[in-house]
Amino acid sequence: MSTLQGRSTTALLVVDVQSGVVDEAYQRDAVVGNVAALVDKARRAGVPVVWVRHSDAGLVEGSADWGIVPELVPGEAEAVVGKHYGDSFEDTALESVLAGLGVGTLLVAGAETDACIRSTLHGALARGYDATLVSDAHTTGDKSEWGAPAPEQVIAHTNLYWTHQEAPGRTAGTVRTADVEFAKP
Repeated sequence: MSTLQGRSTTALLVVDVQSGVVDEAYQRDAVVGNVAALVDKARRAGVPVVWVRHSDAGLVEGSADWGIVPELVPGEAEAVVGKHYGDSFEDTALESVLAGLGVGTLLVAGAETDACIRSTLHGALARGYDATLVSDAHTTGDKSEWGAPAPEQVIAHTNLYWTHQEAPGRTAGTVRTADVEFAKP
């Protein structure tokens, strides 16, 4: 159980599934489809869905690239948190949004695996959250020309090490989209 007292709610955190982030990403359509399935499962169970959207000099707020992909539409009552750093908690309203919802457990999906997903997972765990990565619902672009491993290796490695991540009083791990079962709050 998370170390956040009185916060027993689970939320789905959808990170940076924006056109300019995922349009050229590894297995884009499959990952977006899995994120859509997770959003549908969460909504049917009454589980909060919280969206995170990045902006910076290359991803200009209000531009087509900045927008969430057309296959995914945040609900009217669902929070959309803007960010400027990899960790979705850093200098954002995310913590206050989650506290207001009583959230202590996060299921994380989105992009990019080797940047914002990793940063957000570590940020969540360090802040006292239980943080589970949905292993087939995150992706990244190919950065091999700059010396990074191929995207499928980045994703596999992140899934491997997050499966075995732990911290005192908190849980981590991975789960496949098909195995996610949200309990009604």
